[in-house]
This record gives sequence, C-alpha cells and structure tokens, in this order.
Amino acid sequence: MKFGIFYELSVPRPWDQEAERKVYMNALEQVRLADELGFDQVWAVEHHFLEEYSHCSAPELFLTACAMQTKNIHVGHGIVICVPEFNHPIRIAERAAVLDILSGGRLEFGTGRSATWTELGGFRANPDETKKSWDEFVHCIPKMWMQERFSYEGRYFSMPSRAVLPKPYQKPHPPMWVAVTSPGTELDAGDRGIGSLGVTFTSFAEQEAKVKEYRRRIQNCNPVGGFVNNQVNTVNFLYCHEDSETGTKTGMRMIQYFNYLAAQLDMAKEAVPTKSYPSAGLLPSLRRQASSPGEQAKAPEGIAVGNPSHLISELRKWETCGVDRVNFLLNAAEIIPQEQVLNSLRLFAKEVMPAFADSHARAAAGGGR
Repeated sequence: MKFGIFYELSVPRPWDQEAERKVYMNALEQVRLADELGFDQVWAVEHHFLEEYSHCSAPELFLTACAMQTKNIHVGHGIVICVPEFNHPIRIAERAAVLDILSGGRLEFGTGRSATWTELGGFRANPDETKKSWDEFVHCIPKMWMQERFSYEGRYFSMPSRAVLPKPYQKPHPPMWVAVTSPGTELDAGDRGIGSLGVTFTSFAEQEAKVKEYRRRIQNCNPVGGFVNNQVNTVNFLYCHEDSETGTKTGMRMIQYFNYLAAQLDMAKEAVPTKSYPSAGLLPSLRRQASSPGEQAKAPEGIAVGNPSHLISELRKWETCGVDRVNFLLNAAEIIPQEQVLNSLRLFAKEVMPAFADSHARAAAGGGR
C-alpha cells in the first residue's frame, strides 16, 4: 500500500490580504517535503463558492506549481468537474495535457460531477444531467488525447474534426480516475476501466465489499481509454506524533473542525428533488460527529491520528481491505501550526512508511503504480 496527500485548501476567516496566500504557500511547502519523503501522489480538488471549506477553484494551477517544485510525486487532478456548465471537455483535455507535459508525465487525471447545490446551482447546472455528462466526457476525453483528430456529435457537446493540442506526455494518456462519493460510483469506475478515487469515510466492511466488487467488474470492463487503471484510493486524515495522547488530541481537533465546515455544505440531494444523487455523500456521518468545532472525541476506527504504532495498526486494516493507496488530509483551516504538520509528515515517513515497504515493492514488481 502506498500513501499520498489530498488538498481542499480550506481558508478560515477573517480573510485578510494574506489569508489565502498563506494557505497556498503552506500547502506547497508540505508538498515539497512529501515529495522528498516518498509520498507518491498529491491530489487537489476542484470546488467553487465553498466559503472556508475549500478555496481550490483552479487546481490545475496549484498542481502546476506543485509539479514545478518537485521531482517524483504524481499530481492528481482530483477532480475535474465533467459538467458542461463548469468545464468544456476540449478545455479539460488541453489543460490536462499541458499539466502532464510540464510535470514530465506525472499527471493522474481524476473526474467527477460535483455534489453540492452551492456549486451546481451557482453554475446553473441541472443535477439530473450531471451523471450523463460525466459519462459522455470520460468517453470522449481520452479519444481527444489518443487520436490525431477528433470529431463528435453528442448530447452535451459537439465538435467538428480538429486536432486537440497538445497531447499528453504519457502514452497513451494519463491514468484516469473517478471520485467515489455516491453509492455505485465504484461500479461505474470498474465498468469503464478507471481508478476508484474514494473521497468518503467508510467502514472497513463497506470498503472491503466495494473493493471486491470493483475488482470483479473491472476484469470484464469496456475501458473508456487506452488502458485499464485498476487502482483503489481512499481518503483519510493524518496527524502523527510520538505521544499517542497528543497525536490523537491534535488530530481529532483537526477532524472536528473539518467536519464542522463540511456539515454546513448544501448538498444537491438535500436542496433539490433529484434521483441522480442517491445519498448526501459524506455528510450524514460528518454531521453526527460535528456538534461543535471544538469538541474532542476518541479517534474513530481506521483514522490515522495518534502515534506511529497506532497508525501502522489502523492502516494495516485498510491494506487488508484491498486498498492500494491512502491519501491524507493534513490540516483543516490551518488549525494545526505549519511546523507541526511538517513534523507529522517527517515522523510518518520515518516510522510508518517502512512498515509498508514490502507491499509497495510487491506492487511495483507486479506492474502497478
């Protein structure tokens, strides 16, 4: 099992001139260190209008900065919103190809459709259409990359024959993923031969069942691209400290604040009558945990906060579920001082990563990234 980092870029009020820049600069410093320490992916979301929770509306720019300041870590565009009111598919293909070129072939291409009414309504997108437009986009974008010229007549966009330029550095194209929040999206990923990018906090039993079905479906998939990306990522929190009590207390303070911010989002399922979003995603569990941003609680099972031995024990459970990679949120609204975040990364790399080196080597020998 491998490890990556994951960014929402949450910016707490008050928003003075330096507030957003500080968050971005802190994140870039963390990414540089993560690259040196051996983390293999950094993901950045695309969100719009989500005050405090996420100020990451142009992830391709943040990820370009990450690529320019690192050597090995892969940059995960996670996710590009594949809804025409947000992004035209030609522009998605072009921007992603440039990022892949500038990073020297380190792009991981994540797709999705947004889940909040704040965003969907802000762009005047119809929530009943987003799953269909996503499907159309993920079938077309890899063809734009692989074919010298591409033409298309579809429901959500059409184009005459044109050369979509530039082409990605990776051949035939970067690995493709889809964000998994709604139930069944992991099945969509498997059927299309793309990676499952889990961004909800599930139980071990639920995760294991999802991974098993994903692996079954992907064996008989009809891939949308030039190859099958058979990988499962999940998301977690990370705060590693030598002292178990300090690690748990600080980590839970971060988690509670994240939950507090996330629980205030207006999800599409709750705001408008639509069958396209069968659940409220990660919010129900978060709201149960977020009675107040300052409340302390015991770390839930599977969450990577505490001392190194505890983290190894919890992460072993995710490995047993069949997860290929855990991506970590390192902070929430800068509630943890920057030097403590960096020290947490250093300790994790020193004490926890070596425990998973054998499985990492086995995956590399088997051809998996």
